[in-house]
Amino acid sequence: MPDAETLKFYADNAADYVRHADRPSAQLAGFLARLPPGGAVLELGTGNGRDAAAMQAAGFAVTPSDASPELAAEAEKRLGMPVRIMAFHELIDEAAYDGVWACACLLHAPRSELTDALARIFAALRPGGRLMASFKAGDAEGRDQFGRYYNYLGADQLHDHLRASGPWASIDITQADGSGYDGKTTRWLWAEASKAAAG
Repeated sequence: MPDAETLKFYADNAADYVRHADRPSAQLAGFLARLPPGGAVLELGTGNGRDAAAMQAAGFAVTPSDASPELAAEAEKRLGMPVRIMAFHELIDEAAYDGVWACACLLHAPRSELTDALARIFAALRPGGRLMASFKAGDAEGRDQFGRYYNYLGADQLHDHLRASGPWASIDITQADGSGYDGKTTRWLWAEASKAAAG
């Protein structure tokens, strides 16, 4: 279930939050390059719609989603299309997407629920589908200065959650320095996992 304090932050700060970080992550282009042209992509944690807009512009069929109704409303203004209001535990699609893009959103899933969320993503992907997700690195659950919950993970822990969530054909975790809404230098973990192709 979504963390109430985290959702309250996004509800109270949606208009300001959507003005932050308006360039897609460098990893997005590489992710899209490995998908079928024009493929179906589910975006979890759409936020301000930045990445969904880039995927639209690249010709992909994007289904944007967010657990925050306030952020979803802001993203709809940008995208000119509905944004699905959905928490991770509400994802029940099966074999519907070529890719799932989850930039800086699964890091809000409680550790006890992360494996289940990843299993739902696995089920939602078509054969050969790919997941790309980013997390803030760390070694303990906690909250940031704004009260948002994070499941700070190490690379090995993240790998364990992925392995437990389904029979992924490949799992690759890389690390990169960046920042976030708080402006602080942050170590990010980027997890890319692929589902075996049919046949």
